[in-house]
Amino acid sequence: MEVIPAIDLLGGCCVRLYQGDYEQSQVFNENPVEVAKQWEQQGATRLHVVDLDGAKAGKIVNLEAIAAIVAAISIPVEVGGGLRSQDTVQQLLNLGVRWAILGTVAVEQPELVQQLCQQFPEQIIIGIDARNGKVATRGWLETSEVLATQLATQMQELGAAAVIYTDIHRDGTLSGPNLDALREMAGAVDIPVIASGGMSSVTDLLSLLALEPQGVNGAIVGRALYTGDISLTEALRAVGPGRIQDIPPNLDFSSFA
Repeated sequence: MEVIPAIDLLGGCCVRLYQGDYEQSQVFNENPVEVAKQWEQQGATRLHVVDLDGAKAGKIVNLEAIAAIVAAISIPVEVGGGLRSQDTVQQLLNLGVRWAILGTVAVEQPELVQQLCQQFPEQIIIGIDARNGKVATRGWLETSEVLATQLATQMQELGAAAVIYTDIHRDGTLSGPNLDALREMAGAVDIPVIASGGMSSVTDLLSLLALEPQGVNGAIVGRALYTGDISLTEALRAVGPGRIQDIPPNLDFSSFA
């Protein structure tokens, strides 16, 4: 299981939102480059970056900060938020971003997703953010009538490399992942599913191991890393590749099935 630290950019700062609410943001660090270096030093193998301003504006806003992050670390970076054109995706990948995360356009312009998947094979990830199983778009400000699993299936057919599934009601709440929704998502597609939203402890990450055989092979962690509820080094020891032996012997996986 890959543990992926998140950096959410708002006004150039590293912040976290509560349930996707821009009015409930908390600044954790004004220097996202230093944060990125910290996660790399602690053993992260990938970094998840979201341009929250971009998601709202429909175009990349924090390009300077993203470029600085990519230049400062050697681990691969995935970026989402406001990626709604071929030029924007090209611009990010030219900077050295490894994966572009598409959200709103997956619902509104599936033909663009298909084009981008063909142009940049294995570099397009679909970010599916849902409220009560339905996909939210435009920085989570709007909710569509499209079912999350339905969209995932369609995107897989168009060539997406992976799906990041976020339960908005759990994002930033430290209330744990939505295992039922993740299980349903993993059952709908054959491409990898990355879990996002609500991670509050190493136990939450351990619970995801029960879904790893079904295709949930990564977990994005944000607020819990910044508050200290999760130590990245401990999380990597517990659920990282080849570290199954570190799982506490008394953990009852039956409660996660």
